[in-house]
Amino acid sequence: MGDGVIWFFCEPRDPQARGAVERLQGYLETNFEPGRPFANHLDFQLQLDAWFQKANARTHKTLRARPLDRLAQERRVMRALPARELDLDRRWVTRVAPDPYLRFDANDYSLDSRLVGRRVEVRASQREITAAALDTGELACRHERCFAKNRTITALEHARALKERHGQPEPEPLVQQRPLAVYDQLIA
Repeated sequence: MGDGVIWFFCEPRDPQARGAVERLQGYLETNFEPGRPFANHLDFQLQLDAWFQKANARTHKTLRARPLDRLAQERRVMRALPARELDLDRRWVTRVAPDPYLRFDANDYSLDSRLVGRRVEVRASQREITAAALDTGELACRHERCFAKNRTITALEHARALKERHGQPEPEPLVQQRPLAVYDQLIA
């Protein structure tokens, strides 16, 4: 990995690594979350950022230093981030099903029903889910990503198009009808 970023996986049965993650989570649950209302995930992040600025400016009991000062020391020895931003989006190609929904991370996202049967490239980022038709590049969907589970996210224009499509009768399939004499000749 030439960009200076590497993966580090904790060893199995490593309670110290697990404890480091769980301590921070527990600290947030007991010192930040109680008594605070959150309108949505963006409001949560804004409040958390403001709280961290205040918390990191205090002298830490165990470190005997302010986390802000320690961070400044660490930044001097840290390697710079890569010049180009890393593409961390998940991508895959799928075909739009007759029931035009896309399942990702236990949620269903609506797709444009006019693209049924065509292949689309799906791109899932931390903020949104998008899909575009491979042959024309036409947008099949753009949804804000939902981190709750078992939700169905339907765009208003997709719901309207689907309702119109379901209101129309399915066309009868074309079937060739041959005269019976053709079959008589095959048997003889």
